[in-house]
Amino acid sequence: MFFKKTEDKMELCDRKTDGQNTEPLLPSLPTQRTFDYVLVANKVDDEAVDESQKQRAFLDELKKKNIAITKLEHDDKIFFGLRASSEIFEDYQFLLKVSDSCNWCGDENGITQANRIRIVFFILSNTFINTGENLEELMIKDVFETMFCLHEKEEQKHLRREWARWSALFRKQPFDVIKCYFGEKVGLYYLWLAWYTKLLVPAAAVGVVIFLYGLAFFNTSPLIKEVCDSNVTMCPRCDKKCDLWQLSETCTYAKVSHLFDNEGTVAFAMFMAIWATLFLELWKRHRAIHVSAWKVYDWCEEEEELIMEIVNNPKCKVKQFQHSYLRSTLVLILVTAMLMVIIGLTHALVVFRVVAAPWFSESNMEFLEDKANILVMLLGAVLHYITIQIMTRVNRWVSLKLCDLEKLNSLAATERSFTLKMFTFQFFTLFSSLFYVAFFLGRINGHPKNYVRLAGQRLEECHPSGCLTDLFIQMAVIMLLKQTLNNVVEFTVPWVKSFVRRKTANRLKRKCGHCYKKSCRDNQGRVEACDTCKIQDWLKNYHLGNTDAFSLFNEFLEMVIQFSFTTIFVAAFPLAPLLALINNIFEIRLDAIKMVRLERRLIPRKTNDIGVWTKVLEAVGVLAVIANGLVIGISSDFIPRLVYRYHYGPCANGSTSTHCMQGYINDTLSIAFMKTDIIPHEFILPTQRDLFNFTRCRDYRNQDYSLTSQFWLVLAIRFAFIVLFEHVVVVCKFIAAWFVPDNPIRVKNHRLKDKLNRLKNELQKKKHSKSTEV
Repeated sequence: MFFKKTEDKMELCDRKTDGQNTEPLLPSLPTQRTFDYVLVANKVDDEAVDESQKQRAFLDELKKKNIAITKLEHDDKIFFGLRASSEIFEDYQFLLKVSDSCNWCGDENGITQANRIRIVFFILSNTFINTGENLEELMIKDVFETMFCLHEKEEQKHLRREWARWSALFRKQPFDVIKCYFGEKVGLYYLWLAWYTKLLVPAAAVGVVIFLYGLAFFNTSPLIKEVCDSNVTMCPRCDKKCDLWQLSETCTYAKVSHLFDNEGTVAFAMFMAIWATLFLELWKRHRAIHVSAWKVYDWCEEEEELIMEIVNNPKCKVKQFQHSYLRSTLVLILVTAMLMVIIGLTHALVVFRVVAAPWFSESNMEFLEDKANILVMLLGAVLHYITIQIMTRVNRWVSLKLCDLEKLNSLAATERSFTLKMFTFQFFTLFSSLFYVAFFLGRINGHPKNYVRLAGQRLEECHPSGCLTDLFIQMAVIMLLKQTLNNVVEFTVPWVKSFVRRKTANRLKRKCGHCYKKSCRDNQGRVEACDTCKIQDWLKNYHLGNTDAFSLFNEFLEMVIQFSFTTIFVAAFPLAPLLALINNIFEIRLDAIKMVRLERRLIPRKTNDIGVWTKVLEAVGVLAVIANGLVIGISSDFIPRLVYRYHYGPCANGSTSTHCMQGYINDTLSIAFMKTDIIPHEFILPTQRDLFNFTRCRDYRNQDYSLTSQFWLVLAIRFAFIVLFEHVVVVCKFIAAWFVPDNPIRVKNHRLKDKLNRLKNELQKKKHSKSTEV
């Protein structure tokens, strides 16, 4: 009896209909026995070599812990199937029942395969041979090649059919099934991602409305007309070969600026700050409902780790908390040094932009000369993206080394510490360049006859229409490249690897009837597959993409960085929530397909929250208020336009026949005198202005290059606006956080009722045991 597909279930519950015969071949056949873990090693011919001896020593240690080992060979590989004894899980269940925080989960009544995998993985990771080496160190020394847990075929089929396929793009996710198969941690990731995607809908809708608002006045704005119809001659962009240029040449740039720098930007920034708070508060309620239903509301990862320590080694000693001021100071110094390196890379990107701008402006190609500033901006954004990809690996390595230096006492504490360090490094890597563009570009470049120089070149200047477009272009390039390329690589690489590896597994296509004979059942009547079927299943899992502790962390990091992009500089890019929404709709299914079809099964982790990521998201929400206030107050031209409208413009003088913003662009330009009959053109002192021509530069300066009173008025109102904006939004955030409680009433009532029932059951068990004794 053979089957055509490798996915067919090992146990045979029913026969296919053959005429009138529908009798089951093996009635009510129980589930096939599976293995908790599989170790893989390269075949060694000489048994006396060091690798072989260490391999035997490690396997002997596992046998002492009541873990049965099944050894199978295939080509040049040796597979060790590991199956823990029931005593291990009985001890785990008992300790759960008497624990303080983990006794409400229901696992004391039964152990799922996900729980078995997690417990066995902990035992494997904390088993040491006589040389003091654990499995991780043995894998580094090639004693073992890899380790993995097996996919459960029926559950995997169900997930592929209901969740992990593109046709289920808009179908509700089966969170309970995901939780049971991959563990609560993965379940909470998809629960959080689905909630984040759902709440992006109103944010994206408002962002589109703000964009359309700017588009509606695209052709009627007096600011755009003033730029496009201008005959103003502007200062050269560089010192040497750059010539004078006309303001009207940047008409397209002015139009783009108006799309993202208009009156609606302020309202949208306030909306997104409050949205971020509501999103987090509503997420806490949403999480509470599900973790209560999953019975892990009071779960404590550190306490479960203590339980598994005892299960692994009953004579274990507690890992005491340690704190060293010297070690903490050293870690702080190293973190600061790493941040300085990252900021130094940002400085290098600034130098590149400063040096590349005159190169392009002095080019013989007309296109490069005319579009020098935009091309340098785009090229700088691309180089920034490449820097991000390289520094991501460096940041991870440094974060791991710093965590090793801290010597924390639990895996959960180490994970929290690593998350904070890695996110901090990544945040500075991604946002340092954006902070420069947002708050320093065009504001520290000096003035004619006294320009600030870097690498012998003048610093960049903003366009007369404002600096916000530079920030928008930088964000758009990084966000699109990061999301698009990362998703393509994230899906393509595992798919190609899986496709190539599967070629070697096609030799074992068929199964044998031996698996279903009664002689292949154990004492409980469970099916024990034959060696052919075992090795076929193990090879199928072996050839999938590798997973590790970083697999889920990388997904979280990617989404939290996206959340940062969506909130922190959203005033400069109102379409960011829309791009994030579109990306996340596909991201959910892409991650699902990758986890279910293309990668080895993740180690199920039990938890009741997304961990320290909640604190990170709250910090990002606060930073978003500060950053958006600064973007509107400093980067945007919102305040200068407001001052001009009500203090310097036509309407301030009582004129009603002219638009209030008429003449604004000209008002922001100051006069500079220079020699125009020679190249390079040379700026001169104002005392010589009668002898030479004048040009215009963007700044509030008098003819002697001193700052005007309008500059100081605008600066004062900028700071006043920032303080007012941030205080108003922070108050709104606190009100929103207070108004939305973390725990719904139904969750509190459900937990109260469940505890009452548990206490009643314990009392009934006690009375029943007494009556039995009598």
